[in-house]
Amino acid sequence: MAKPNLALIPATIGDKVYSILPSDGVGDFDFDRASTATRINAQGLIETVASGENRLNYSLLDGEVVGCPHLLFEPARTNLEAKSNEFSTWAVNSNTTRTADYIISPDGTLNATRLQFTANGFCANTSQSLATYTVSCYAKRNDNGTQNVGFFTNGSGVVNSAWDITSEWKRFSYTFPALNASFMGIAGVSGADISVYGFQIEGLASYATSYIPTNGSAVTRAAETCNGSGNAATFNDSEGVLMVESSLLDVLQDGIRISISDGSSAENRITFRYLNDNQIQIELGLTNGFSETLNLDNSENFNKIAVVYNSTNASIFINGFNLVTDTMSALSGLSQLQFNRFNANIENFHGNVKQVQYFNLVLDSEQLEQLTSWDSFRAMAEGQLYTIE
Repeated sequence: MAKPNLALIPATIGDKVYSILPSDGVGDFDFDRASTATRINAQGLIETVASGENRLNYSLLDGEVVGCPHLLFEPARTNLEAKSNEFSTWAVNSNTTRTADYIISPDGTLNATRLQFTANGFCANTSQSLATYTVSCYAKRNDNGTQNVGFFTNGSGVVNSAWDITSEWKRFSYTFPALNASFMGIAGVSGADISVYGFQIEGLASYATSYIPTNGSAVTRAAETCNGSGNAATFNDSEGVLMVESSLLDVLQDGIRISISDGSSAENRITFRYLNDNQIQIELGLTNGFSETLNLDNSENFNKIAVVYNSTNASIFINGFNLVTDTMSALSGLSQLQFNRFNANIENFHGNVKQVQYFNLVLDSEQLEQLTSWDSFRAMAEGQLYTIE
């Protein structure tokens, strides 16, 4: 197979997103996030990354790191729980014995809290009045008894009480509809005995993002942007291949993009536009251009997607299969690759990226099948976070 002109294979943390090709740095992306953030490191632990540095994140399966790292890009979010890991000081408590610093937490230190429910009870703190919000928390069981616990508000009682709590740390989340002035926390039945870490409340949010630690007041993680890779010499207007391996944070995400463009015109751009309900729209040009919307099995899993084009037609390959071929008009002036819309810093891609490759020539069907297929059954399983027994 031909060597790509540009290849992003995440391997380092820094103030840029570095491409391994081309070697002169032209393919490096400008990255920005005006705050600290957290990631899952190679040891499977939560750690903080400095402001302005990208996040090399690892996937977990049954508490263990699996597969290669990926870049994590997220929108701005605020943790409204001012005491995200200070459960023993939460203001509202009923029939719950709380023991601070009881066990090693997902960040690798002795700072997880034990909650023992002496009767049906709850532990809660922040009062919120929002249209929609998503709460999340890490939890594990301390014994083998029934652990009937869940998120709690004083407006609705126990919600999502069937947490599948195991002896390994797992993160649970739930999206609430509008509630007024409701204390939020964790409730359990008599005899439940669990450890918890990292409570998070994200307002006006339909899904949970990475943990944002707080210590006495709400904390905001800034949005991430990544763009400006390549130049006119990197891309071929007449023919080429763009391949992306990515996953979304939630199937409800809509309109986020990865694109190659001339920086200003809809006539001269190649766009991967991720839609909600597990769909992707791939567009090349506008007038007499190529536009196809296809279904993904699950956009929260990693998918390998490639579009191959010349001056008259284009084809799309997803996970080893050629799904569509159609006509298109010629492109001109392609000069930059970005994780957003072709002509503005909007519709930024938020999700996980394992690789991006661009070839300045056409690959044949066999090569495209190989490029978008899994190398092995194990690689496929780990990419989709399946357990191999």
